[in-house]
Amino acid sequence: MESAVEELMPRLLPVGDCDLPEDFDPSVPPRTPQEYLRRVQIEAARCPDVVVAQIDPKKLRKKQTVNISISGCQPAPEGYSPTLKWQQQQVANFSAVRQSLNKHRSHWRSQHLDSNVNMPKLEDEEGWKKFCLGERVYSETESLSDNENLGIDYMKVGFPPLLSIVSRMNQATVTSVLEYLIIWFGEKKFTPELGRWFYALLACLEKPLLPEAHSLIRQLARRCSEVRVLEENKNEEQVSALNLIICLVSRYFDQRDLADEPS
Repeated sequence: MESAVEELMPRLLPVGDCDLPEDFDPSVPPRTPQEYLRRVQIEAARCPDVVVAQIDPKKLRKKQTVNISISGCQPAPEGYSPTLKWQQQQVANFSAVRQSLNKHRSHWRSQHLDSNVNMPKLEDEEGWKKFCLGERVYSETESLSDNENLGIDYMKVGFPPLLSIVSRMNQATVTSVLEYLIIWFGEKKFTPELGRWFYALLACLEKPLLPEAHSLIRQLARRCSEVRVLEENKNEEQVSALNLIICLVSRYFDQRDLADEPS
């Protein structure tokens, strides 16, 4: 037995000559260091060289998912492709907004928030969706009746991306909220509330982009192009908003392979 142990398992922890009792039993808890090391060697020698996992192919097939994504954006519907001049103007406007935000961030951060503005914690995905979109959009309730007076109940209509709010968001929060809303947008329709927040969050992203932010904005642009194509009744205002987001991602953040070809 000992010769087999020496052949299969070279000594990484050498065991010197020791007087082991004739009745040494490896199954009994060791009483000395020498007995412990000898027991380890014997157990290791008994391990098979190859271990095969038992996998049920049926369960594996059920859980397999295949994600297919195109490298670029889907072309704009005929007659809705933005001109190069329009795209360049949007990039210039967006750049000015970012410069103003950076310049006055400290001022807006110092402004007091209304008592009803309770910004969710970073990891509160559902809380941020409700905060940005409002309970009406989040719960997908029907349009409110004409005689219902919402007033300034932002819990129902969602908080707009006020400068006093977004200026308080660090990059981790900006990236997380952007991810939460993109996940929402992946399964829901485009709304003005969503568009305003996407614009504001993109304006708060710092360059150079972190890898996760880079991936998120590309995902956002692709989703905008999908919704733009699937829009049955081409709402010019909505298509323009989707064009704007694609334009900013592709041309301001240098994702040129996603850009719309000028009409």
